[in-house]
Amino acid sequence: MITYVKGPLTHKNPSFVVIEAGGLGYHINVSLYTYTKIEKAESAKLLTHFHVKEDQQTLFGFYEETERTLFRLLIGVNGVGPATALVVLSSMNPDEFRSAVIGEDVASIRRVKGIGPKTAQRIILDLKDKMMKESIDGPTMLSPQSNTQRAEALSALVNLGFARPAVQRALNRVFAANANPGSSETIIKLALRELSS
Repeated sequence: MITYVKGPLTHKNPSFVVIEAGGLGYHINVSLYTYTKIEKAESAKLLTHFHVKEDQQTLFGFYEETERTLFRLLIGVNGVGPATALVVLSSMNPDEFRSAVIGEDVASIRRVKGIGPKTAQRIILDLKDKMMKESIDGPTMLSPQSNTQRAEALSALVNLGFARPAVQRALNRVFAANANPGSSETIIKLALRELSS
């Protein structure tokens, strides 16, 4: 198993990079999120996932552990392969994706090319509890307290008459801007600003 590849970047484009290590050039498929992080770098260390099928072996690379963990969770969902998982992580950064799953924001996930309504529902059904219970390394994951505050804010805003999907999108933007925005009241105020903008 290849855990990471580190070395000079000999080729870069938004869908894959080539890293030279030990005299070998590793072709590594990357998300747009990872590409933007290493776009201007001369060398890089990418965490990897080595995917083997009967007819091919593919290396996927990630700038940070959170993204690799989300990729592995996604490919564990029935009907989501590595290529689709990479498209999801190219369309949404790890914070946005996690917020969409926890907030049950089917519309945001469906906007990803190749994801239909059933697959979006399955992703939420399969991953929501895992994301809320498991501790995933990295500052992008919400604490249990933040999850509770998010749920309280969602409930309060829906009770005020706002449409649930609109509230979920507003909360996604609030948490994407700040992983720990404060009390439920603060989150509600920030979400109200998003809803009125």
